[in-house]
Amino acid sequence: MSEGSRFPGFHRLDLEQRRQLVAARTGIRLERLTGALTSGGLSAEAADKVVENVLGVYGLPFGLVLNLRLNGRDRLAPMVVEEPSVIAAASNAAKMVRAAGGFHARMLDELMVSQVQLFDVPEPAGAVARLEAAQAELLALAASAVPGLCERGGGPRELEIRVLGEGYLVVHVLVDCRDAMGANLVNGVAEAIGPRAAELAGGKLGLRILSNLADRRRVHVSCRVRAEELTRGSGQSPSGLDVIDAIAQASRFAELDPYRAATHNKGIMNGVDAVVLATGNDFRAVEAGAHAYAARSGHYAPLAVWRRDGDALVGVLELPLALGVVGGTLRVHPLAQLALELGEVGSASDLAMLAAAVGLASNLAALRALATEGIQRGHMGLHARSVATAAGAQGAEVEAVAAALRETGTVTLEEARRQLTLLRER
Repeated sequence: MSEGSRFPGFHRLDLEQRRQLVAARTGIRLERLTGALTSGGLSAEAADKVVENVLGVYGLPFGLVLNLRLNGRDRLAPMVVEEPSVIAAASNAAKMVRAAGGFHARMLDELMVSQVQLFDVPEPAGAVARLEAAQAELLALAASAVPGLCERGGGPRELEIRVLGEGYLVVHVLVDCRDAMGANLVNGVAEAIGPRAAELAGGKLGLRILSNLADRRRVHVSCRVRAEELTRGSGQSPSGLDVIDAIAQASRFAELDPYRAATHNKGIMNGVDAVVLATGNDFRAVEAGAHAYAARSGHYAPLAVWRRDGDALVGVLELPLALGVVGGTLRVHPLAQLALELGEVGSASDLAMLAAAVGLASNLAALRALATEGIQRGHMGLHARSVATAAGAQGAEVEAVAAALRETGTVTLEEARRQLTLLRER
């Protein structure tokens, strides 16, 4: 983007002004942007070819995380989410982080796991030895199932054999899926090697499918936040260092208590899932993998941790993130394709790093709110517009009723209806 990801006053513009500004900044034609965003990007006729028993399509808000700087580049991050405050909070946190250089991300590994279950294996130790000796043969069989992927530089890379006990073995084929999420590819690999693996093990063939615990396709993202950025413009009494200490304490609480860790991780996934959904990827698979990874030690733990480092706060997030920029829903959903363009996404790994950065920003925003004003004040303030709309407010009435709700501190449907009646009686 020629002018970066900073859009001061963006939230105060109307919809048409926002679209014009984004079109000018990204180079995407305004007509295309408007057409996709007003139609939801997917027709009922197209939806009828995607899933079963279709009646129509269901719309959700599509927004952008602003202020984001990732690996030295300004980026926009598309988000699809229904919860008020998520996009605003992530954008605000990204602004705090960019002052110290932004987010830094890298892929730790880029392989998917294809599983072949074997059971009633009479001699597991001997079976493991035979399977290991036949690794080249099994990898060749696996490669034969995905010739197109191999031509693109991907394909099967390694074999892992795990003894589960009770006569169970599982063979893992680790597959580089390039820019695809890869579910169909790795399932095909499992199907291809299954019969031969069972023959070598002397057992029976069971399930052949991918694992959504994509711990060999992990992303690592970190950031640094200066103390003064945590209180800039807030008017809050705690000093920046006090906020840093409070966030570090909240992080430690999540490390010690799985009940807190679940909510801590939900805040991360607020950001990750919204990017995943906007880009036409499988957020259920991402959620399953993230939470399984959080429990890999036998103790459910936070995916991101925060520590004080002198007069700054440092955050680190690591999670499995199997995403694609080709295939699947992306082929039929124009808005998913547009989302990739808005984010200037160049590859599946690039998308994973972008989603993870938004996840860490969302986590920072939630922890900062908890450490200062409490989560409800900011969240309910933004929620007020939704409540005003639900009460029947229209046009300029929405902001007027929302402002009244924020002033009273009572953000309820009943109070919104009362305020709307008062407004209309004036």
